[in-house]
Amino acid sequence: MPQSGKKRAHLRETARDHPEYREILSLFQELYAHIEGKEDATGIALTFPDRHAAQKIRGGLPLLAPESLSVDTDRAVRFLSGILAVLRRAGRQGEEELARIEQSIAEGALDVGALLGACLRRDRGALTEAARSISVQSSLLAFVLEVPLKTALERVAESIDPETVGEWKEGYCPVCGSRPGMDELVGEEGKRFLSCSSCFFRWPFKRLKCPYCGNEDPGTLSYFLAGDGPTRVDVCRKCSRYIKTRDSRKGHADVPLEAEDLATLHLDLLAEREGFERGR
Repeated sequence: MPQSGKKRAHLRETARDHPEYREILSLFQELYAHIEGKEDATGIALTFPDRHAAQKIRGGLPLLAPESLSVDTDRAVRFLSGILAVLRRAGRQGEEELARIEQSIAEGALDVGALLGACLRRDRGALTEAARSISVQSSLLAFVLEVPLKTALERVAESIDPETVGEWKEGYCPVCGSRPGMDELVGEEGKRFLSCSSCFFRWPFKRLKCPYCGNEDPGTLSYFLAGDGPTRVDVCRKCSRYIKTRDSRKGHADVPLEAEDLATLHLDLLAEREGFERGR
């Protein structure tokens, strides 16, 4: 089953078992249903350097650079139009802002290619300025743009041989440079893998180390559980950030971590209640 289908199936099961999640998860189910089969229709192309890949990895530089991105504007606009239609149909608020985004994209008031590039560079200033120009929340504009970008990034990341980045030791993604969104313990020994928040590529990482500040002091690294599911919250008391960790030895090994993340929103609430901020 394609990744979009796997994500939708897990969210459907979660919504059935946890009705309190139904409203928010139904939105993502509809998004994944719309994306499934259209993963190559985003209008976004990403190319890796033919040479110097090993040198970049040894130097702590991700494989993808801003110039790796090219955008077919017409195809990107069509894809975004479909995403916006889903959001307007399935959402419960923000319809006026979504309509403004759609109109601005259709009329060329927003430079889609430039804004997708800003997302890849994690340039929040450019997104904030664009959002202000059409009177919408920058977080909403970023979310809309990140749907096609993450779709394209995930497709590219799936093609990367893990051996290509075998020397990578950093706490950010070796493919696109984004911070990890979750991590996972796999195998009998519970080897740790970080999972990118943008392209979902996984890379091995030291078991006892904060991926955000590099803290390795066991006295300030801990975790807590909530319920009997396979996912827990790892916290760093030095930088006050957290990351959710799935122990696949306890289940859900075949569930994409993006879906696992959405299905464990209660853990985010608990972590924030304890004074921790999600790592970005």
